[in-house]
Amino acid sequence: MKKTILITGCSSGIGYETAKYLHQHGYEVFATARKEEDVIRLREEGLHSLQLDVTDTASIEKALSSVLEQTGGTLYALFNNAGYGQPGALEDVPSEALREQLETNVIGLHEMTRRIIPIMRRQGYGRIIQHSSILGIISLRFRGAYNASKYAIEGLCDTLRLELDGSNIYVVTMNTGPIHSKFRDNATKKLLQYVDLDKSVFTKEYNEEVLERKEKKSESDPFTKEPIEVIDKVILALEKKRPAPRYYVTTATHLLGNLKRILPTAWLDKILLKI
Repeated sequence: MKKTILITGCSSGIGYETAKYLHQHGYEVFATARKEEDVIRLREEGLHSLQLDVTDTASIEKALSSVLEQTGGTLYALFNNAGYGQPGALEDVPSEALREQLETNVIGLHEMTRRIIPIMRRQGYGRIIQHSSILGIISLRFRGAYNASKYAIEGLCDTLRLELDGSNIYVVTMNTGPIHSKFRDNATKKLLQYVDLDKSVFTKEYNEEVLERKEKKSESDPFTKEPIEVIDKVILALEKKRPAPRYYVTTATHLLGNLKRILPTAWLDKILLKI
């Protein structure tokens, strides 16, 4: 019998590439996306696809009902991948933008998780993969809203592992670093939507360190990796008898994660200010 997995945020990037890979390697994949046009495109590519907005309870209920109807009421795995980054210095980020960031990255993830857990408890097994980030371990300037959302995911994951101990339901935290995707493009749109660049004390930094840096990113950037780097760890999370509680993905995550453990905070801050 095929293992079943529901993946959120499959319109592009990591979610899309993971859904395709798992489908090609024998999994029954339910690839979800927020926009109907993305759902149609995914279906045309041969994937089971459903519309799912993780910030909308009715949308979650409808999608889960459809998935469970097709699987006989079971689900092997959930990959909470949906999310985006809201750039901007914290003093420039309005509460509306922070609320929106947390609704998608944290509250949506939490609602998906708590609706899946009873299903996995009844069947006696399951895997829940939560997409965190290196920015759930260290912080960077102008990433405060995103940092807050990923730090929150870390707390949820650490608690869930303890609460699900002995249940045969494994919670895996995926700490990804920079991956080639539309993440930076989408983040730039959010920056321009919510932050008045010309009225900020950080106008120069936004232009030089956020907008220009994004434009200069190239395919040869040694720290930005391909989605397969994440997929390799997703396979471990799905197929190992006892998966690790977390997986670091990319050199940047390993490097900064290790520095966080060994350096005094003041020393680490000096390094992070240069990134």
